[in-house]
Amino acid sequence: MNSLINLTEDQWSILKLKFSRKYTHLTAEDLNFIPGEEHSLVTRLAQRVNRPESYILFTLQKELVNLSSNRL
Repeated sequence: MNSLINLTEDQWSILKLKFSRKYTHLTAEDLNFIPGEEHSLVTRLAQRVNRPESYILFTLQKELVNLSSNRL
């Protein structure tokens, strides 16, 4: 699966807070992001929250549209 998303570190810092609030069991290691390795992040999050990768991608894409929203 090709990652259909490109994240900057600034975008991820906001999204990471939202993910950590919704999925309180995620560790700092789970939320670690290296630019250019979005696929690894999506795969890891999908495994940790027990959802398909498509759900994680959809959620990230949806949130990128409105980063200022307080919801995930």
